[in-house]
Amino acid sequence: MDAKTLTGSIIRTLMFIAGILGNNWLAICSLPRQKSAIRTNEILFINLAVSNLITNYLVDLPDTMADFAGRWFLGETYCAIFRFCAGLSETSSIFTTLFISAFWHQKLVGSLKRGGAPVQMDSLCLVGCMLAGSWMLAAVFSVPHCFFVSVEGTNGSYEDCVDVFPNETARQTYEAIYLTLANVFPIVGIVFASAQIVITLLQNQQRIRSHNLDQTKETVKEKKKSLENKRDDASVSIVSGTSKGSTSPNHVYQGVPAPSSPNRKRSGHSHHSSPEHKEKDTDCSSGAHPNLPRSSQIPSKPSPNSSTHVRAAKSVVAVASVVLVCWLTHFLLHITNDIHTSSMALEVSSYMAASYMSIIPYIFLHGVKKLSCSFKR
Repeated sequence: MDAKTLTGSIIRTLMFIAGILGNNWLAICSLPRQKSAIRTNEILFINLAVSNLITNYLVDLPDTMADFAGRWFLGETYCAIFRFCAGLSETSSIFTTLFISAFWHQKLVGSLKRGGAPVQMDSLCLVGCMLAGSWMLAAVFSVPHCFFVSVEGTNGSYEDCVDVFPNETARQTYEAIYLTLANVFPIVGIVFASAQIVITLLQNQQRIRSHNLDQTKETVKEKKKSLENKRDDASVSIVSGTSKGSTSPNHVYQGVPAPSSPNRKRSGHSHHSSPEHKEKDTDCSSGAHPNLPRSSQIPSKPSPNSSTHVRAAKSVVAVASVVLVCWLTHFLLHITNDIHTSSMALEVSSYMAASYMSIIPYIFLHGVKKLSCSFKR
């Protein structure tokens, strides 16, 4: 085995290990604790993990073993299974990613614009029908691989499992239909849903900033008003204290004449020592401002449910970026191979599909806060 082949085999092995760990982790963390508690996002994540694990176990592992062995040693029968599983897994995976993007777009819009109202894809029956349809479509596109495959020698004595169509017209027709329905449409849907998510997030962020700015201005106004009231109270108390100090000894207070003798004690029923007045002073000095609006006393906090939806929606946008890079490259390489047959283009295309299935489970695990060993609900 030359250095180039060895490097490619090592890279594929690392992607295989990462895919096995990530997709099994995603499937286990998405399992519901109770049958009655199953939700749409859990079904979608489990379906995505199963689709990717088909590629990890039945495609990447045999392909890696064949790379280290230097030839295809699993026979022509498994070659047909190998090509069928590759097409089935890739098609199901990209359609499931499309459904996840659409679901979290609906949840984000429902959470931020309609107060968390239920969405159409909350229906398990609807999601089940959509997933069943995607598996049927994937199976239809994968069936030709069971009949038009062969183990042929390439690059001298090296044997590989390849597709062999009856003629070039049949191959180009199949590739055109497959790439259009199983690649172009899902990619366009994922990009559209992700663009709408980004727009919604930006609008919500702008709305939060404007709300916080208005709330800050209102708080500053209330503080200024409170300071002015305190200053007015202080000035009034100073003026009243001055007037009391200049009161004549013969001043009549509450209809009772002032005592003529300076040694005689003052009456205990003073205005300043009355219980009623003390209670009023206590109420006024307690620091509460009943006239202040409640929103200025208690800061508003974002809803936890809304923040969860936003986090998950951001992970969908990250996955859409990976989809755009990996599957667009996969699509362009297939078109290049249709124009001019190249084993290198098909090899790079398979690497892009394998890298996609190895990366996205970790992005979704991070988005739903399950990148830990905790299984609490």
